[in-house]
Amino acid sequence: MASARDQAPGALSAAAEGEVVIEARSLRKRFGNREALRDVSFEARAGELLAIIGPNGAGKTTLLSILAGIRSPDEGTLSRTREEIGWVPQQAALYRKLTVEENLRLFARLEAVADVESTVAEMLEQTGLADRRGDQVGTLSGGNQQRVNIAIGLLARPAVLLLDEPSSGLDPRQRERLWQFVLALSDAGTSVIFSTHYIQEAERYGDRLLVLADGERVFDGTPSDLHAAVPDSRSDDFESAFVRFLRERGH
Repeated sequence: MASARDQAPGALSAAAEGEVVIEARSLRKRFGNREALRDVSFEARAGELLAIIGPNGAGKTTLLSILAGIRSPDEGTLSRTREEIGWVPQQAALYRKLTVEENLRLFARLEAVADVESTVAEMLEQTGLADRRGDQVGTLSGGNQQRVNIAIGLLARPAVLLLDEPSSGLDPRQRERLWQFVLALSDAGTSVIFSTHYIQEAERYGDRLLVLADGERVFDGTPSDLHAAVPDSRSDDFESAFVRFLRERGH
């Protein structure tokens, strides 16, 4: 499948050559005797879409929660503070009986945004929800609720946006619209780090893949690089190649 970046020639190379906006070094996290993350390092650049994928229990959620500042690593360093990173959890943290505009205004005040009204107006425009500003959030489609969720993550204008399973529960058309919106954020220079269980989604939208298994980083590269790392896999679809990659490495 052709990458979504093919729709915008030059976008992938621009992201690959952009400024490094977040760097993680030797992250470790333990829960009792279990080591959820073991010496995980990576970086992401301006405008890059970085997909974090791996089996259940691989450490994806732990890594995202550390990047978001929800948990602290036992060891390792991050180049950004939690105030510099936008966080969009899988479950939308929205007030269903409030309107779109009221939700954004409330969260802007909680974020201590300097100019609440202009920021809310900007987010409504950026997310394409200006015509739904007066609608109760509970009446919106799942895709539009996720747009509001992402708008809240963007209120502080972060250089890095974290998305945890952003398209979970959306139908194919809603997913397509959501990803066109996320691609636009990336094209505007926001570094987007997202986790997903949809392997084809990671292939299509990820400029780069970070593959975790049993708490370790086992791959960091493009989808094409992963395909090339699996012998005789060119005839396989990407998901089959991914499963073979993990199996051949004992996961």
